[in-house]
Amino acid sequence: MTELSEDHFEAHILIVDDKRANVMLLAKMLEKAGYRNVESTTEPRDVKAMYQATRHDLILLDIQMPELDGFAVMAQLDEIKGDDYLPIIVLTAAQDTDTRHRSLQAGAKDFLTKPFDTIEALNRIRNLLEVRLLHNQVRDYSEVLEDKVRERTRELEETRLDIIRRLGRAAEYRDNETGMHVIRMSKFSELLAREVGMSESDCHGLLTAAPMHDVGKIGIPDTILLKDGPLEPEEWEIMKTHAAIGAELLDGYDHGVLALARELALTHHEKWDGSGYPEGLKGEEIPLETRILTICDVFDALTSDRPYKKAWSVEDAVAEIEKCADSHFDPDLVPLFMKILPQIIEIREEFHD
Repeated sequence: MTELSEDHFEAHILIVDDKRANVMLLAKMLEKAGYRNVESTTEPRDVKAMYQATRHDLILLDIQMPELDGFAVMAQLDEIKGDDYLPIIVLTAAQDTDTRHRSLQAGAKDFLTKPFDTIEALNRIRNLLEVRLLHNQVRDYSEVLEDKVRERTRELEETRLDIIRRLGRAAEYRDNETGMHVIRMSKFSELLAREVGMSESDCHGLLTAAPMHDVGKIGIPDTILLKDGPLEPEEWEIMKTHAAIGAELLDGYDHGVLALARELALTHHEKWDGSGYPEGLKGEEIPLETRILTICDVFDALTSDRPYKKAWSVEDAVAEIEKCADSHFDPDLVPLFMKILPQIIEIREEFHD
């Protein structure tokens, strides 16, 4: 016989029988065999609470008991054990097949016939405990794997977000000292999306995709992008192509963050009144995520230094956004932006250039 492990003898065993003599006999037998955590009761109505408190590894359960029989006890346990594997050995003097069939259907895993044979009883208990301990090992291993998968997924998500931000900042570095603009405006956008009532998943998606909205600037010549002063009409037409360039760079994805990033890159210069570019979208033709990003992007651009201008004050930027509600910006979003302005300013201070 294989030597039993310490875990085996540390298993929690519950004896349930309305006859105290039977309880004492089984308890003495188990303790003599080396089991150290044996609990018992002659009151079947206490079993549910006892199991909830201890989550026993094995229950020895009498079938014929007054007020609450073994079948009713197993029904109660079935409601609370969830997907746990709970070995139940039915104690019965009955020899009929009906009792055995009902017991198995109710959740019993084995039987002990009264009067008990000690060797048989200990072997049946041993065998079921081995299955129980193996189940626990598999469950614990699965939990460890799930924790590792969650941690790895989190690391991959953080890496992906970092790469996306760096890609966005690669474009911003060409006309912005530190590239912190994309971090600020993406966080602004997440806040506003949450205020609008978007789901947590969609808010996070916008936070992740927003930094890539201006990636098309990579394709604009420095003589235009870094020009100190207003652009000539032909230069402005070239500048406007950064929206289409960005969309082309991010093309090829039908869903997920990159699909959203492509949409933002293409549409972030569209205006509520239809006067924007490249497609002249109007009102709700413009995706909600873009309408959110546009306010946040413009606010941060206005309050930041650029080669062609000095930073505006927060007060002047707010006045401009309110002035452009219903022309440049979605008029329903402007009041929501103003509502979260204190949080916006906190982010600006935390991620300043």
